[in-house]
Amino acid sequence: MTATAAAPATTMRPYHRQGTIDYAHLDFDPNEPVLKPDAMQQDLQLLEIFGLLSAHYTDFNHRPEVFLDSNAILCYDPDDLNIRVSPDVYLAFGVDAHAIRQRKLYLPWEAGKPPDWVLEVASVSNGREDIGRKRAIYARIGVPEYWRFDPQDGAYHGAKLAGGYEPIALTTAPDGILKGYSAVLGLSLCWDDNWPRLYDPATNTYLETWQQERAARQAAEAERAAAEAQAAVEQAGRLAAEARIRQLEAELRRRQADR
Repeated sequence: MTATAAAPATTMRPYHRQGTIDYAHLDFDPNEPVLKPDAMQQDLQLLEIFGLLSAHYTDFNHRPEVFLDSNAILCYDPDDLNIRVSPDVYLAFGVDAHAIRQRKLYLPWEAGKPPDWVLEVASVSNGREDIGRKRAIYARIGVPEYWRFDPQDGAYHGAKLAGGYEPIALTTAPDGILKGYSAVLGLSLCWDDNWPRLYDPATNTYLETWQQERAARQAAEAERAAAEAQAAVEQAGRLAAEARIRQLEAELRRRQADR
């Protein structure tokens, strides 16, 4: 497995729950994912980028201070929770991920901040909205970085890859693959023949696919478990040997006393 820099540790800010939510009077169901009519045009790319982010930044949901979700509702008006947007993928550092999920909605005024990073993957039904309405919303609520990825050669976004409200510079160095550096991620998002990848410019390496990352972690966990089991066996052996030595010493003292 290619080594890459680990995601930086972040301090979890407190979650400020503000009253109850009247879910029955929302004009949407927060328990139901938002599905686009042409979702199959983007599903594979979304799965890959979500898996990469999950592996690298949340340790497959073992980091409680990092929130990552796909197509979950982000509300941006505390006076009307029906005013909302549903990013394809969004990531927030230093928040209480468990508390956010309990509320079923991402509420920036309760979480303490807006998401740090948002990605929209283009399809025929949402390409224009990603460029216009959604971009304006993310800028207004203070999302630091907004990225767009078009798996159809830029047909729906007008560009294969785009980052930032003021365009982030793209490069194809050093290997001909289109890249844009994300200061939030500390990595470059890449467009590789319609496929998303993450590249670490500090080590000049690509992150593994999320399947490879998970397999590597599972192998490491199995190896650690086997080592712990072996250590337990060895410890039990040592304790048994020490007990036998004590038994023999006691027997020897008894015999010496009987003489």
